[in-house]
Amino acid sequence: MSGFSQITPESILNDLRYLELLSRSFPTIADASTEIINLEAILNLPKGTEHFLTDLHGEYEAFQHVLKNASGAVKRKVNEIFGNTLREVEKKELCTLIYYPEQKLELVKTTEEDIDDWYLITLNQLVKVCQNVSSKYTRSKVRKSLPPDFSYIIQELLHESSIEPNKHAYIDVVISTIISTKRADDFIIAMCNLIQRLTIDSLHIVGDIYDRGPGAHIIMDTLCNYHNFDIQWGNHDILWMGAAAGNLCCIANVIRMSMRYANLATLEDGYGINLLPLATFAMDTYANDPCSVFVPKTTFADSAYNEKTIRLITQMHKAISIIQFKLEAEIINRRPEFDMKDRNLLEKVDYERGVFMYKGKEYVMKDNNFPTIDPKNPYKLTDEEEELIKKLHHSFVSSEKLKKHMRCLFTYGGMYMVTNSNLLFHASIPLNADGSMKHVRIGKKEYWGKKLLDKIDQLIRTAYFDEEGEEKLFAMDYIWYLWCGKDAPPFDKDKMATFERYFLNEKELHKEVKGHYYSLRNEEKTCDMLLEEFGVKDQHMHIINGHVPVKTIKGENPIKANGKLLVIDGGFSKAYQPETGIAGYTLVYHSRGMQLVQHEPFTSTQKAIEEGQDIKSTTFVVELNSQRMMVKDTDKGKELQTQISDLKKLLVAYRNGFIKERK
Repeated sequence: MSGFSQITPESILNDLRYLELLSRSFPTIADASTEIINLEAILNLPKGTEHFLTDLHGEYEAFQHVLKNASGAVKRKVNEIFGNTLREVEKKELCTLIYYPEQKLELVKTTEEDIDDWYLITLNQLVKVCQNVSSKYTRSKVRKSLPPDFSYIIQELLHESSIEPNKHAYIDVVISTIISTKRADDFIIAMCNLIQRLTIDSLHIVGDIYDRGPGAHIIMDTLCNYHNFDIQWGNHDILWMGAAAGNLCCIANVIRMSMRYANLATLEDGYGINLLPLATFAMDTYANDPCSVFVPKTTFADSAYNEKTIRLITQMHKAISIIQFKLEAEIINRRPEFDMKDRNLLEKVDYERGVFMYKGKEYVMKDNNFPTIDPKNPYKLTDEEEELIKKLHHSFVSSEKLKKHMRCLFTYGGMYMVTNSNLLFHASIPLNADGSMKHVRIGKKEYWGKKLLDKIDQLIRTAYFDEEGEEKLFAMDYIWYLWCGKDAPPFDKDKMATFERYFLNEKELHKEVKGHYYSLRNEEKTCDMLLEEFGVKDQHMHIINGHVPVKTIKGENPIKANGKLLVIDGGFSKAYQPETGIAGYTLVYHSRGMQLVQHEPFTSTQKAIEEGQDIKSTTFVVELNSQRMMVKDTDKGKELQTQISDLKKLLVAYRNGFIKERK
């Protein structure tokens, strides 16, 4: 019998304690044998579809639509199943129903003359789609995904063929009874949600859920309830984690970014952050200041807010920016090892003349009204600023919704992930000019490559979860360094030119020089070195990044290093779309290969429902497998094979009397 000949009495005795524990779950030979048969069968099913998204930046409508349509996978399934048997408009209507069942049903019922006939046709179509998307899973896995109210009925419909004459009438009666008992709406909604769930087996978010767009909290709500997902933290996520931990610099940066993009919804509506103290302070302090360089950058603020509100956001933007520069100087001076003294810029301003002095040159400031800055001690907070930042700190650390979302980020997230021969991390691994891994000092030790990301992961958790102590204080400072420090993997630039962009016209001072990783990652040997560093060994292995928008409009290619590296940030954020020319990339990895999907801008959920407007997407084949990939070829397959090996040992232990069967 396969796999049993290598099992020796010695190996059983060595693992006896573990096998006794295992016997509690499988107390008889029959139980162990049944589980082996089940697991062997699962190994020979097609690999589940993985969905990769990155740099969502609060664009919750586009995110939710891409999640619902599985980057076009649902549309492809509908086309495969119905081909020319349905008109294009009918297939589009069916897809819209699958994406937005509740809303689409309301529309249909206002226009459809014979609703029972529509129900009959639609339910039959949904059963066919559901049969298709569930075919790569075990009945057990599908059963666990079913809504309790309709579990039995859906199982009957999925596993019976209407082609058989004896079953055709049975299925028709089941569907007719669903309609006659007035459960059709609920049943359709349940089927559509099941199709969405089964189309994607696992979801990978490669960083940057937060900032810019209006609904990061809505995205987090969706993720926290999603059936199978993981997150690789991006720089914007880490900034919010620092703010939630109570780091004042992170809090100031989070608020400044929100003001810069006129995005108050996430702070106020999402997390209940009280911005009234900031608004009051800003109105008093900058009452007669036009604050012209702090007008929100967003292109959609005008439609969301009136002129008076934009004026207030502009004043708040300036107020929190000045506070941020002061707070950051405290950490820079407290941590000389961060080597960031050159970022203490308020001391380089001649406040009387309105010029900035840098490297022996003078630059005229675009704004020289600083009522809260003492030129002799520019980094000292005023009493009002001190009081304000205390209130903001309390608001962040007390937000229950923010705590819930942070727990989700910590539970399902990390700095990187290796899955099915793919190495996922958001931004960078610091490298030297010669391609070797850069040694980064943290405390008294140096870290690089995988060890560096592991150490950073630990420090972020220390900052949020640890009690007071020196290690906690250092971690709290370091979590801010990860946002803007030159050797921080989530950032990896020589500086963050926030001050220069606000106050100076000279473009050369705005430039942020990227680390060597961003050019060297184009080389296959660099990717091979990093994949080996993280223990990835396979014929089809890749690095998957986000962080730097791919400027497709300028001819940039998201596929680099001869296919070894994929950058899938193409501009989910509306703020980036003028630069990228598109609205993001997503990556789909199914049993037949890997596909990169390029998306056009999403109009709105309302238009998607009312007019059937889907996101226009273009699919590129990154890699096509010569043979269909099965579960046994995946990381999950390796786990199952280990379980099978253990169960076979348990069987031998039962049969040879090492362990007694339990009744």
